Amino acid sequence: MDPSLSLLYGWIKRTREEMLAYTQSLPLEVYTFEHPEFAYGSIRNIHAHVANCYLAWVGRFGLELERYQTKFEESSVPDVTAMRAKFLELDEVLELACSSFNRVDEPFELVRPGRDVLQVTRRWLIMHPITHEFHHKGQILALGRVLGHPFPSSHDSDLTLP
Repeated sequence: MDPSLSLLYGWIKRTREEMLAYTQSLPLEVYTFEHPEFAYGSIRNIHAHVANCYLAWVGRFGLELERYQTKFEESSVPDVTAMRAKFLELDEVLELACSSFNRVDEPFELVRPGRDVLQVTRRWLIMHPITHEFHHKGQILALGRVLGHPFPSSHDSDLTLP
């Protein structure tokens, strides 16, 4: 176990909470609005994609949890309250990984059926979906702005302070 993983993921959860609070403030029709010019279409769908990424990389490939062999459908998460529940579920997966991953920087081969075999580390399995989440956070903020609901200027959308 590497205690820095749990510390880092704690910052991610606090940062994510600001995004969830922002999306909770949006009308439901804005949260689920399908914009054809944006990847994944809606803020809700982007959030679902982020959650699915964590569950696949850490839950499926890192912890080999059977229940994450397939992704959940965006439509199964109708609103921000349900999305918060999904993120609480993935928090449990990440906490399990942070507490059980040993030799976090030791390379291993990750086999993805029908795709190239990757040489990764367990630290990478955690860091990859984190950086992926921050990439998509920018898309969520851009789509919110386009839909007339900019992120409050009084808030910082970067990583929370320690």
